[in-house]
Parts: sequence; C-alpha cells; structure tokens
Amino acid sequence: MANVSLKQIRKSYDGKHDVLAGIDLDIAHGEFAVLVGPSGCGKSTLLRMLCGLESISGGTLSIGDQVVNELPPSERGIAMVFQSYALYPHMTVYKNMAFGLKIAGENKAAIAARVRHAADILKIDHLLERLPRELSGGQRQRVAIGRAIVREPKLFLFDEPLSNLDAALRVQTRLEIAKLHRQLGATIVYVTHDQVEAMTLGDKIVVMNEGHIQQAGTPLELYQQPANLFVAGFIGSPKMNLFAGTVSGVDADGLRVQLASGQQVRADVDSAGARIGDAVTVGLRAEHVGEDGRDGASFAGVINIVEHLGEANFIYLTLHNGQDLVLRGDGNQLVRIGAALTVSAASAAFHVFDAGGRALRRKKPGNMLSSKQPLAA
Repeated sequence: MANVSLKQIRKSYDGKHDVLAGIDLDIAHGEFAVLVGPSGCGKSTLLRMLCGLESISGGTLSIGDQVVNELPPSERGIAMVFQSYALYPHMTVYKNMAFGLKIAGENKAAIAARVRHAADILKIDHLLERLPRELSGGQRQRVAIGRAIVREPKLFLFDEPLSNLDAALRVQTRLEIAKLHRQLGATIVYVTHDQVEAMTLGDKIVVMNEGHIQQAGTPLELYQQPANLFVAGFIGSPKMNLFAGTVSGVDADGLRVQLASGQQVRADVDSAGARIGDAVTVGLRAEHVGEDGRDGASFAGVINIVEHLGEANFIYLTLHNGQDLVLRGDGNQLVRIGAALTVSAASAAFHVFDAGGRALRRKKPGNMLSSKQPLAA
C-alpha cells in the first residue's frame, strides 16, 4: 500500500476559474480517507484526478514516492470502484474479476488463485459462474470490489459506491467495506455525499465545499471541534442548532453571549481576541440539551415535531421567538405535540463561531456533558 500526497492541487477547465483551488492533503499508508461534501464541492473531480481520468492544472500529486501527474491510470497502481458497478453484462462473475489480470498478461493459475482469494474474502465464491443480471445490487457491488482487490493495487478509490443501494443494503455493504479495510490494511480514498457514511467509515474525514478543504481530521475531531460554521452544520445528524448572538462579556474562562432569541448563555471557549459587542453564532448539539444545566442556559418553548427512531427520538421545540431547537430524547418517553417544555444546556456544551464563521476553540470538548434528557410528557 502507499501514502498519498497532494500539494497545491488545482483544477480549471477554462484556465480562468478553479474548480479545485490549492488542495493540500496527506493520506498515510493504510488510512481510510473519506472525501465528503455537498454536490458540486469538487470531491469527485479530486478522485478522478487521483486515478488519472482528469488532468491536473497545477500542483503535485504523489502516490507512494512517485509523482504521478503525467502517468496514465494503468501505471498509477490504483483500482477504482464506481457507483454504477461497470460490470461486463455478457461475462460471468469470475471472468469480470479476472479480465483486468488477463489483459495484463497474468498466467491462468495466478489469475485463478487471486480471483478465488478475493471471492472468499467477499463471500461471493458461490456466485462465480453467474452473470451480472442474476445478481442483486449488493452482490454486483461486491463483484466490483472484488475486481479491484485482485489487482492488488497500491491505492483503492471508491466513488459513491453505495448510492444505488437501498437503505438496509447500504448499511450492510458499509460494514463489509469497513471489514475489508481491516483485512487488507489498504489505503482507501472514498467519496460520498452522506456524512453518516463518512463518519462511520473513515479514519480521516475531509470536508470539502466550493473547491476547498474546509477541515480534515478524525470523525471525533470534526464532530467535537468543527473548524467553521460549514463543518458544524454539515457534520452531525440532526444538524447542530445555531443561534445568532452578541458577545456581552469576556473573561479568562470564556464568553457570555446574548442570543437574538433572548437567552443569555455562557460558553467555555478560548476568549482571546473576543470583544464585547462582537457578532457571533452559538452552536449546540441535540444530545447536549437536557434537564441538567444549572450553570448554563434555559430554553422554553412548545413541542412542534417529534421524529421517532426507536431507542431515541428527536424533539423539535419551537421557542418563543419562533426559532426551532432540536434535542435528543429517550425513545421510551411519552412526548406530546403542543406540550410546553423548558430545557437547558451546560456552558461546556456551546460552540461559538466568530463573524467570519471561524470556530473559537472549546475548552472541554467530549462527552463530559449532562446525559439527562428532558421529561416531555
């Protein structure tokens, strides 16, 4: 396997406007890196540049110790798994998996050994004599992955491989890909628009927007310490609650913020550079809202919507100023639409973003907050 290094990578189709602008990214040996972001952010373009299907307008791309800017795809040591499977319909599963090796001039014994090894890993050895039309969507995707495995590449590239599968099959195949990564110790770059998929699969999450990397780090880093408002709103389901406010007090322990909704909150964040009167945005995760928060802030409103998830529910509380606050509740509790409810959050729970959308560093990230949930019966 190989590390991947991107230095000031640019992509422009017309020579005037950059689709990708100065991308810097390092992916270590054996790392599972997920590129995630909204449609049009540049993640698929970046993947196609990695595999050689798109030219590089500027910068340096290295796979292992080799600069591959001008190398054709066949010489980069990569294997790509596409969203559409791209299987040959007239060939059996065995022949689909063996085709690339046959073209490369491998002998029959080596081809057979590698195909059967990959089929055993993916639990598709009983499907080798079937045609693609005789397979389910999940089975076809495993064949496409198997075709990549037999090549024994330096780098695996996945382009939204689960988007054509139904919800249950997406979860199952996602688990299989995670197991495959552990078995092979492979370096993987994986593109998705689904942030839940990204958080559950990746060692490193790379959040992109408008041709730029907004933040790269572990799932926990991005969730607990989002670098800016875009990452805060994109990572996490449901989205982080966001409130406009103004700094009303500054001290060594953090900030006091007067929210536009009327609440006064205290946030345990790095207050260096902050001034009274600064416009800020305050963020709060759904699971950090509860009954216990005596040193924090209270929010009162009326229950408007409840999303039942079984073991938990998401309660949408409409505050007195009309703004919604979503909180995570116990799925076993009775919740009545229209009921009045007052909840609170501890000062350690709040995120603060300056007028430019940049996050002020939290002093106590993590699960040290109240786990108590509101009574909403």
